[in-house]
This record gives sequence, structure tokens and C-alpha cells, in this order.
Amino acid sequence: MKPIDKKNIKQEVFDLYDDYCHNRIERRDFVKKLSAFAVGGLTVSTLLNYLMPNYVSAKRFDQDDPRLISEFLEYDSPKGAGKMRGLLSRPAGMTEKLPGIIVVHENRGLNPYVEDTAHQAALDGFIAFAPDALTPFGGYPGTDDEGRTMQAQRNRDEILEDFIAAYEMLKNHPECNGYVGVVGFCFGAWVSNMMAVRLPDLKASVPFYGGQAPAEMVPQIQAPLQLHFAELDTRVNEGWPAYEAALKEHGKSYEVHFYPAANHGFHNHSTPRYDKEAAELAWSRTIEFFKKHLKA
Repeated sequence: MKPIDKKNIKQEVFDLYDDYCHNRIERRDFVKKLSAFAVGGLTVSTLLNYLMPNYVSAKRFDQDDPRLISEFLEYDSPKGAGKMRGLLSRPAGMTEKLPGIIVVHENRGLNPYVEDTAHQAALDGFIAFAPDALTPFGGYPGTDDEGRTMQAQRNRDEILEDFIAAYEMLKNHPECNGYVGVVGFCFGAWVSNMMAVRLPDLKASVPFYGGQAPAEMVPQIQAPLQLHFAELDTRVNEGWPAYEAALKEHGKSYEVHFYPAANHGFHNHSTPRYDKEAAELAWSRTIEFFKKHLKA
């Protein structure tokens, strides 16, 4: 069968997938609604395979990539899960302390895409740490469907505590210069916004298409923000005007970027929602933002 051309897939299909991967509809309803778009030679099975992440073909970094030093570390999170685990990655051959980046995954644990993102941040000159909120269950289980089910069993405020504890660990790591920022995607964007609320010494926060902090908490934000939104992600974007009004009212430092014709998840290179041009532009902006604000 010929590969599916993304241009031939209706936006409603991507919207359905967005509902499914954010637990707003169950798999049975997702498949049933998807059947309405199985026309012109497309089957439901073909559409499902097209929409789901393909980590085998999308993986960009091996754990033993010679350009990087990568390892999984345990750390303490007394207000969260207790014991946590995450991926630490930094450039090989470094001779000086580096600025740090906490990488926060979506609502499905530390999957291969987020590992790739941490490795890329390291390749770009940072010491990056990507915790796995699924550590209490043994870690990311190998599929996003299982990962979403597992993460839904955890309290999101406790997960936030896990990432705050990761920040403290990375800030005090002997190879970090003490200047740490955070980047997060989807659920991780909410964590990134909330870390800006909770951590007065956070140096920069970069949320990608995720929930905003409550307006009444905005006065607590000290870190500069760089926010990335997808034009077609109407669900998340609805919260932006109120958040921006609060940021302006309290004189907070921020910049915002909207990416035309992009879907929620456009940075995730393992699914067809990936938008190469938007993803590369957003990441280049992210790295420049961190380089500006994480200087010791």
C-alpha cells in the first residue's frame, strides 16, 4: 500500500487523535469515530497505524552515542513519589560546568521521543535531565497507551513535586553551573508553567502547547517565559488570552510564538502531527532562549 499523504488526512482525524491521546475519549469510541474517515481505500487499521507513534523509525539517538555521556539516575523526591529515576545526558568531552535543562514529558512517561529531546538538548551544549513520572510503576512501559493509563493514576501535583525535586538535583549536580531552565510538552508544559510559579530562582521556562498557570499565581513567576503554540490546537489556545493578560498586568517577561497550520504535538517527530519546519524553528528559538538566560 502506498504511504499515506498527510495532506489527504482531514483535520478532524487529528482532532480525534488529540481527544484520544488526552483521555477525553476511550479507544473504542476513537476507533468507532475514526471509521467515518476510512474511505477511498483507507481502512481503520491503516489509519490507526498511521496515527500512532513509530519510535523504531523515528529514534534519533542511541544511548551509547559517542557524542554524549548518558545515564539513568535515581534521585529523591520526598514530596512526590519518594524515589524517582530519569535520563541524564551531557556532551562528551566537556571541560567546564554546563547550564542545565529539565525536560518534561507529555502525559505518557519518558518515551523514546522525550529521551531524544533530552539528548538533543545535551548535543546543543547543556546538561539535560529528563525524569520519568512513571517511575513508581517501573518506568515507561513501552507503549504510549499503557503509559497514559499509568500516568492517569498519579496525582499531577505530586508529579510536579517530582520535577521540582529534579530541578534541585540538577542545579546542585557537580557538572552543572547552577543555572537551570525547563522545557515541557503538553502535560509537561503545564509542569513548566507551574515550575515558574513555584521556583523563584528558575532561570527560564519554555512550555510547548500546554496548560497555563492560574492567573492568581502569575505574580509569583520570576523566570522569563518562551511559549510555543500550534495554530490548530484550539483547546489549549483558549487559555492563552487570559494568561497573557495576567502576564502583562504583572509585568512578567515573556515571548510567545504561534505556528501556522500546526497541530498540538508538532514537535514530536514520532507521529504524523510532526511539523518539521515548525519543530525546527521552535527548537532553535528554545536553545537561543536558554543560551541567553542560563549564563552563569
